[in-house]
Amino acid sequence: MNKVKLWILLVIGVAAVGCNTNNLVDVNIEMPKRNWSYVNTIKAVVDVKDISKPYSVYFKLRHTTDYRYSNVFILLHIKGPHTKKETKRYEYRLARPDGQWLGSGSGNLFTYKLDLLSGYHFPEAGKYEFEIEQNMRDNPLKEISDAGLTVAYQ
Repeated sequence: MNKVKLWILLVIGVAAVGCNTNNLVDVNIEMPKRNWSYVNTIKAVVDVKDISKPYSVYFKLRHTTDYRYSNVFILLHIKGPHTKKETKRYEYRLARPDGQWLGSGSGNLFTYKLDLLSGYHFPEAGKYEFEIEQNMRDNPLKEISDAGLTVAYQ
């Protein structure tokens, strides 16, 4: 087997292992100049077909070591096919009391995948609109590299 074919097979194999086929949606938004403003919301539409399965919804966040808080507040908005928009506020701890970051680090960036909803059963099939916005006092919230949302069935 020549080197090109071997390389292509290797890339396909790595991509297949790294894929999570349970994800219905996996969105990540890069923040302009590492500033998460109120208007930079993370939006996704999920088409739920099977309501018998439990789903997980995750909030993803990356910040630099210069992020000045040990936590973050966000708002999660969900609108179902026949329901009005519901909003829930979440607080996530990002650092220990001694200042050590809780996320996984790479250089000066720390990454988090945080539970929003776990074992969640959608009430009916159809399209659901998800929106996440930062809910801190600072606008923009500085040193946030990107934020995202994943919806997956378990």
